[in-house]
Amino acid sequence: MGVRDTFNRVFSTRTETGEVHPSKELQTRYYKTSKDKAMKAVEDVLKKRGFAIKRSEEERGEIVGQSTKGKKVLIVVSVITVKPFRTAVDFSCATETSLPSDFGSSRKLTVSLYKELDDALPYIGSALGSELL
Repeated sequence: MGVRDTFNRVFSTRTETGEVHPSKELQTRYYKTSKDKAMKAVEDVLKKRGFAIKRSEEERGEIVGQSTKGKKVLIVVSVITVKPFRTAVDFSCATETSLPSDFGSSRKLTVSLYKELDDALPYIGSALGSELL
């Protein structure tokens, strides 16, 4: 991880996961499940963490959740079926704060959500897009 990545990580109020991410723990995760079951598991994990589901569009594979207590956090989850029973999950987490940084809370939240999802669904691996296509 370079200086620029470290600077962006420290002075940021949002965290996004992606297929090509400098941090291994924030790379797209793949699960051996259907899109429907993955979306249900994501909704369950978010509700368990105290988030209200603002919108869930199964045909687009998108879930929007907002925190109901504590810090104001907005999470957008993308759930995409790559192959039958190969589903990718990505998070975009933004924390509302008056400061230029959330001091890593959005990153910690994203990593902990992935860990809970790993327990709820059969985890295959991270950043497997080029192998599965």
